[in-house]
Amino acid sequence: MQDQTSTPRLSGVAVFFYVFLPFALGHYLSTLLRNVNAVLAPDLVGALALTPAELGLLTSAFFFAFALVQLPVGIALDRWGPRKVQLTMMLVGAIGALLFSRGSGFGQLVVARAVMGLGLGGCFMAAVKGVSTWITPSKLPSVHGYLIAVGGLGAATATMPVRLVLEYTDWRGLFVMLAGLTACCGLLIALVYPRDDGSGGASVPRRGPLGQALREVFRAPVFRTTASLVLIPHAVFFGIQGLWIGRWLSDVARFPDAAVAYLLYMGMAAVIFGAIGVGMITEWAGRRGIAPLDVAAAGIAVFLLVQAGFVVSYKPSFQLLSVLFTLVGTITGIEYAIIAQSMPRELTGRAATCLNLLIFIGAFVVQAGFGLMIGLWPLDDAGQVPAMAYRAAFAMLVLVQLPGLVGFVRRRRRKATRVVEEVQAVPT
Repeated sequence: MQDQTSTPRLSGVAVFFYVFLPFALGHYLSTLLRNVNAVLAPDLVGALALTPAELGLLTSAFFFAFALVQLPVGIALDRWGPRKVQLTMMLVGAIGALLFSRGSGFGQLVVARAVMGLGLGGCFMAAVKGVSTWITPSKLPSVHGYLIAVGGLGAATATMPVRLVLEYTDWRGLFVMLAGLTACCGLLIALVYPRDDGSGGASVPRRGPLGQALREVFRAPVFRTTASLVLIPHAVFFGIQGLWIGRWLSDVARFPDAAVAYLLYMGMAAVIFGAIGVGMITEWAGRRGIAPLDVAAAGIAVFLLVQAGFVVSYKPSFQLLSVLFTLVGTITGIEYAIIAQSMPRELTGRAATCLNLLIFIGAFVVQAGFGLMIGLWPLDDAGQVPAMAYRAAFAMLVLVQLPGLVGFVRRRRRKATRVVEEVQAVPT
């Protein structure tokens, strides 16, 4: 556990304006750029004649690059702090967005989107590192919930607001604007984030070689237990909500583009309330002796039920399913708070980015693999992917998530059994 007494002193107002707000803006832009292809998909498909597999690969290139940069970012955050790291990273992200705006072919756009992922790969982790430095661990679930909510706002902006912007410019002009905003955000963080983090200007001590530091992270029981339960559902949440929910609404529910943009907006807006709700529920449960991991397990069980609705094509309310997926899926973000609460301060950056590495590799596999799977079915007479392809793909996702939940329930039962046996063994 982190030592609460070592947390530097800074007023709540100062933490909000100098720490939370600038990093939250970076996370906002990161999620906006990560999810914007869900609305731009018809434009990109029309301009480049993309197949479902190519669309999935183009969009998931962000996740792949995002994953590659996690370990270097974690090391940099622990060694040099979030202010210096974020300035450099967001400038790289801005270059990626600018390259995307000028791309003239599939290959160029894939490379540009990968550069975006490289540059924006540290936004959330830098926010976690920065916030964890200035507040006590007991407040982390709520603050992380607020960060995820800001990310939900960015994802919501990637829907209807983007569609409105496209009435005045094309997707290339949109990315030029996003490149400028990303660069400005990096400069803002460099200017306002406190230079003194309470360590007197000294860098955080190194924890030995990289391999040794990573072993410390992966050997931590809380890291392994949390990842085994939440990792795959988190990857599914990121991989599906950033692209395939929109295509499902178009291909299966047969909604027009304007309706799809509206429903995506409602779903992403639901992330804001879901993230804040998860933080509040987790703290409420903690005061009553309920562990955050138990809260996560209950939420993931509901998340799987929602996905089962896609498998059976719950026709009475396709709209409700699309919104519930993002609302309930926010429970997966709880793992960041669990890890940040439980790891030593000097390892929080590395632990969080190790977790992010696994999540975004998984999201890349989910997003690209989903496109490959539905691409196995021929298009129907309307030129759309048939409903059966989506049902099969969602069924596969449910199957790969079930073992983690079942394993958690079994461990919980074994632990309860041991407690009962120990109580019975105590002489009366």
